Amino acid sequence: MSCPTHLILVRHGESEGNRDRTFTQSPAVPLTPLGREQAGQAAVLIAKQFVPRRVVASPFARARETAEIVAAAFGLEVELEAALREQSFGVFAGQPYEALLGDAAYHEGPRWQWRPPGGESLIDVSARVVPAFERLARERAGGATVIVSHGGVMLALGAFVAGSWDGLSVTPNAGVVVVEYVDGRYTLQMLA
Repeated sequence: MSCPTHLILVRHGESEGNRDRTFTQSPAVPLTPLGREQAGQAAVLIAKQFVPRRVVASPFARARETAEIVAAAFGLEVELEAALREQSFGVFAGQPYEALLGDAAYHEGPRWQWRPPGGESLIDVSARVVPAFERLARERAGGATVIVSHGGVMLALGAFVAGSWDGLSVTPNAGVVVVEYVDGRYTLQMLA
């Protein structure tokens, strides 16, 4: 049996979109002061159990800023991975969260199959995120890698690890989920 690799999944801290309860209109939307504080708390939580050797993040500002705060706690640089970007909400970008409730298609089937006009479904997100996740799991085997991304990305990865979309919920801002990878198998090790 190989040494386990730990993939420490972190959702970005509170962004202006989260605070204002709107779908983020631009990848450039930053963290709020609370979001920066949450990122620091995530770093402390991670440090209690792990010494990461790598921090990889979505290129979106809110994830990149969170990753920079976490990486600084371990003296690491942040690597950017485009596949980790958030789900595109298409026509709903910049709209309040409640706006999607007016889209009849949102109510027609499972949430993970809903595709907003001009955007992506969670199935689409999974198709781009899982290959990058599997590559990161195989690289630097036996160590711990922090992966900073977004709510939709973490839902897709949770469904991949669990083998089902059922019962999943969005990880809170700066929430941490640890996945252990050993010999090609993934298991949820810790939820904090």
